[in-house]
Amino acid sequence: MTHSMTAYATGTGTQAEFSWQWDLRGVNAKGLDLRLRVPDWIDGLEAQIRAALTKSLGRGSIHLTLRVTNEGSDQALELDQSALKSVLLALAEVETAAHDAMVSLAPTSAADVLGFRGVLEGGQQSQDTASLGKALIADLGPIIDAFCKMRAAEGVSLQLVLLDHLSQIETLSKKAAALAEARKDKTAVSVQRALDTVLQNGREVDPNRLAQELALLAIKADITEEIDRLAAHVKAARDLLAEDIPVGRRLDFLAQEFNREANTLCSKSSDTELTAVGLELKALIEQMREQIQNVE
Repeated sequence: MTHSMTAYATGTGTQAEFSWQWDLRGVNAKGLDLRLRVPDWIDGLEAQIRAALTKSLGRGSIHLTLRVTNEGSDQALELDQSALKSVLLALAEVETAAHDAMVSLAPTSAADVLGFRGVLEGGQQSQDTASLGKALIADLGPIIDAFCKMRAAEGVSLQLVLLDHLSQIETLSKKAAALAEARKDKTAVSVQRALDTVLQNGREVDPNRLAQELALLAIKADITEEIDRLAAHVKAARDLLAEDIPVGRRLDFLAQEFNREANTLCSKSSDTELTAVGLELKALIEQMREQIQNVE
């Protein structure tokens, strides 16, 4: 089954005075890139979340945000002066660098500053967070499951699109082969006319050299190997799409090979119809390659 790298999942939960909200989103990437925003006052939580995501996902740029609120806390919120100072200094440095580079930045609000990790402290830190951490990790499982199900559902649609592209490539390859076969007689007539012109001009022709040149012309005009390789690539791509493991990287490599054969076919073509088919192949392969970028 083909899996897409695009998906999202959300969820909420509660335990005693705590409530929380998950937000998990994914887009395509070359590898597995995990970007987490989770409370740092729950010991070991980020490491456990990272391990759970790594176990379930192979590729993608994954953004996970977890917001935890202590509804029962009667302690006032406090600013960590040290963290606040560090954030303000960093912002000033960024704004100076942007000004020097003549880059315009949006104004930073007080809410933005308070959103930085460690700036705003509440009463949660004084709580025993071990049981809360366990509840959060238990609640994460269904979130990841829902995320993977959406990836699979998106993958079904993506697989159908790719299979349709492969069928079109197969059809165009057969059309190119038929055109190449049909032009053989025409090519032979053209070569014979050129040869007759040379001989009529009274030029001496080395028979061995003539045979070599004719053989070279035949090789340059023959697209049999390209057609055969395109057929092999179509079969290989279909086999990959039937596998139940991440195949995006291999499909991406295969798309490059598809494009190589289409380029060679166009360069060998001396016929307008065959060139048109080759260009259509290239456009179709590029469309397929763009879709492949989202395959896990």
